[in-house]
Amino acid sequence: MNHGNKVNHLSRKKAHRSALLSNLASQLITHKRIVTTLAKAKALRTYVEPLITKTKKSGNKEEIMHQHRIVFGHLQDKEAVKELFTVVGPKIAARPGGYTRILKLGIRPGDNAEKAMIELVDFNEIYGKGVDKAAEPAKKTRRGRAPKKAEDATEAPATAVAEAPVAEAQVETTETEEKAAE
Repeated sequence: MNHGNKVNHLSRKKAHRSALLSNLASQLITHKRIVTTLAKAKALRTYVEPLITKTKKSGNKEEIMHQHRIVFGHLQDKEAVKELFTVVGPKIAARPGGYTRILKLGIRPGDNAEKAMIELVDFNEIYGKGVDKAAEPAKKTRRGRAPKKAEDATEAPATAVAEAPVAEAQVETTETEEKAAE
């Protein structure tokens, strides 16, 4: 029976599994996204997110150095630990959790394994635009209906306003054509 065991063993012994997850985590931190199998990506998420959370702890110098040592004990890669604490940590400081995203990529042709891309959420330029919007002030929205427009009163000024930019645009194009002719 397998009651209470939430660890995916990935068909490996403990030493092999910990080395695999350590290498995957250090590569994820340095490259910000990696492609692997779906099972490894899900196991990696549970491995790397607590390590990323440790970068958010602030306090005196001894506490910070202690967090560095704990993370280094898991990753065994000085460059990845430095990247994690200097680049990744400050960028995810405001995020309450969920630092990684897993995207399914289909199956691998050779062995029919399901591939997935795991990435750090704040380092994706395509999906990261929503994070920038959070920093901007929210738009004010009206509640209720828009006021009814008087059709006769708004049609005449709207056509006059619409014609004015067209006339200015025509003047600008003729001026540029004259300069080009000279």
